[in-house]
Amino acid sequence: MIYVFYALVTLLTFIMMEGVTWLTHKYVMHGFLWYLHEDHHQPGYTKLFEKNDAFFVIFAVPSALLMIYGLIPALSVKFFIGLGILFYGFAYFLVHEVIIHQRIRWFRNTKNPYLAGLRKAHKVHHKYIGKEDGECFGMLYVPQKYFIQNEKK
Repeated sequence: MIYVFYALVTLLTFIMMEGVTWLTHKYVMHGFLWYLHEDHHQPGYTKLFEKNDAFFVIFAVPSALLMIYGLIPALSVKFFIGLGILFYGFAYFLVHEVIIHQRIRWFRNTKNPYLAGLRKAHKVHHKYIGKEDGECFGMLYVPQKYFIQNEKK
């Protein structure tokens, strides 16, 4: 029974991370930490690493600390919250770096409607060079309008 609880905590944390990502992206990355995120919005930016990559570390620290302190002195719910954050980080990397920005050349020609809508939503986000007037700040949740436009093509 406890394993079901821990699995639910991990899943709920993963789901809630989409909201945390949206809020962080809109109010932190496009706010007071714009200087770390700005290079990510520059067209034709081709460096292997961006200042924006610092956000992977920023999110990894609480995940790692929760997992460490969730093991000491015995396994606790903190570990599974950290695990949910870690799983979301893996999903974020796969979606953002691999599928959307093609830093690793996998899934290049996919016809999956969800992935097509995801790419379109992120492309709309990147049409704004500055930190103001952005939209589509989440990562895994894609508003319905991006699927509808894809179906018309």
